[in-house]
Amino acid sequence: MSMLRAGILGCGGIAHKHAQAMVGLGDQVELVAFCDRDESRARAFSDQYAAGRASVFIDHRAMFDQAGLNLLVVCLPPFAHADEVELAAERGVHVLMEKPIALTSEHAWRMVESAERAGIKTQVGFMYRFGKAVSQMKQLLDAGTIGPAGLFSARYFCNALHAPWWRAKEKSGGQLVEQIIHLFDVMRYLLGEPVSVFSRQANFFHRDLDGYTAEDVSATVFSFANGALGVIYATNGAFPNRWIKEWRVVAQKLVAEFTDWNHATFTPTDAPDLAPEMIASEQDVFVLQLRDLVNAIRTNGATRTPLREGAKSLDLVLGAVRSAEMRMEIKLDGG
Repeated sequence: MSMLRAGILGCGGIAHKHAQAMVGLGDQVELVAFCDRDESRARAFSDQYAAGRASVFIDHRAMFDQAGLNLLVVCLPPFAHADEVELAAERGVHVLMEKPIALTSEHAWRMVESAERAGIKTQVGFMYRFGKAVSQMKQLLDAGTIGPAGLFSARYFCNALHAPWWRAKEKSGGQLVEQIIHLFDVMRYLLGEPVSVFSRQANFFHRDLDGYTAEDVSATVFSFANGALGVIYATNGAFPNRWIKEWRVVAQKLVAEFTDWNHATFTPTDAPDLAPEMIASEQDVFVLQLRDLVNAIRTNGATRTPLREGAKSLDLVLGAVRSAEMRMEIKLDGG
């Protein structure tokens, strides 16, 4: 079976993770093109990951016209998304896209419509879903062996200036849209769809920094149709050079404490004599999400996180943003 001809659009930091994953699936995927507005960055990727043999572009339309792609990995910042999904769909090119897939719900759902109408396979970079601990928790909840989950709580602590575009809410969407969306997505993946959201957000620590308009403190509460609750709080004013992303799920018979997608402690609460189970893995979630997409392409199957899931998680985060702006609880679809 021939290898998939793959290209990367946007050669920034996260693109290295995806390029490394493709190299790791070297018998399945061949990196043949890199595209970035800065030609030197695209060329550096070609040198590093394709021994300089991959074509280099500064215009994604030219890449589509000339590179003969089967698969495109999109690593653009939120404000830079344009027509890349529509062009891929027209040409039958499958897509792996970093989150968030857009800054508006309308744009996101146009992507979904284009991809689904064309029948291309898509995957959104919510790699938490592929972690060993998250996958095991999902299996337990789906099987019903630990009862329903009644509480999801999570925190995201960091302290970094990030890129100038990230600080500008009109370009990044803010910390929730660009960063904390990972936690919103893993909550949806494990507990299902919330029916309402209430959020408070502020630029507290960086209000005097020119160009920093994103929120840097937030607290968001979700309710679910069955009575379950979710709480996610975040800040970009915590410990410098530390990135804390952790969450807990309280189910009827189990408490799961996650330090990341691969590591967790599962403590049974219906049998006090049972020792906690430690989940620990170093599996590469970037490789796993790419392999899942390649398998879907080969078998005409479904991916774990198609663009439709990316649009749903974006809508949830945008609901939280709207709640903070209106200073009221927002009812969501199904609520």
